[in-house]
Amino acid sequence: MNAPTTTNEDLLYSVTDGIARITFNRPQARNAMTFAMYDRMAEICTEINADRSIKALILTGAGDKAFASGTDISQFRAFKTAQDALDYEARIDRVLGTLEQCRVPVIAAIAGACTGGGAGIAACCDLRIGTETTRMGFPIARTLGNCLSMSNISRVVALVGPARTKDMIFRARLVEAPEALALGLLTEIVPDVETLQRRADETAKLVASHAPLTLEATKEAVRRIRRTLSREEGEDLILKAYMSEDFREGMDAFLNKRTPNWKGK
Repeated sequence: MNAPTTTNEDLLYSVTDGIARITFNRPQARNAMTFAMYDRMAEICTEINADRSIKALILTGAGDKAFASGTDISQFRAFKTAQDALDYEARIDRVLGTLEQCRVPVIAAIAGACTGGGAGIAACCDLRIGTETTRMGFPIARTLGNCLSMSNISRVVALVGPARTKDMIFRARLVEAPEALALGLLTEIVPDVETLQRRADETAKLVASHAPLTLEATKEAVRRIRRTLSREEGEDLILKAYMSEDFREGMDAFLNKRTPNWKGK
């Protein structure tokens, strides 16, 4: 059974034979996420939870350059107050929490860059298939000088451990596909984008054929086992980063393609 394809241009959604697919559709911006795209993704997950005919969800990015390169930096220009920073992180926690709690298996088909908020989205998925060009990480210590949400930190630590999490963020490095596979950031690597989409479809059809309540129970049990920091536990850290001169400097440097001058305040 197929559902009509829906689009807001930047995010495409379709359902075919019980397999849902979300495509981040801003290849010209390396599929950077706008607030509207985040919100629509959460809405779709809520819709899927209410539609038992849907058995699996695939997330992917348009083109071959990026899965998603994070939040569109221009969205931060409107930040003026401490509440703006707290509201942003609350929004990200709500959206990614909704994605993580989507009842069906969620498969990320990752080609190219998967960075920042894009890597946060991937960390919420149950299975992550990459290509030989996939690179994953959170280069914020080099680019913006902000911080990850508390939930995102918790998810990354659960995937790769505290030492590897600090290594990735402190060195602002992107993990290449073979290392990502070894660390557990990826569950499988395929040669190219064409094979990636085919493999994502095959995997979605496979898990869709299995007992849905077994998958739901396993998914929820694993989520409950993991310790997740609450937003309130990290408000001081969020404000320290987002209200800093360094964040303003990082944003201006990024948008103007220059090296930031960090001052630590």
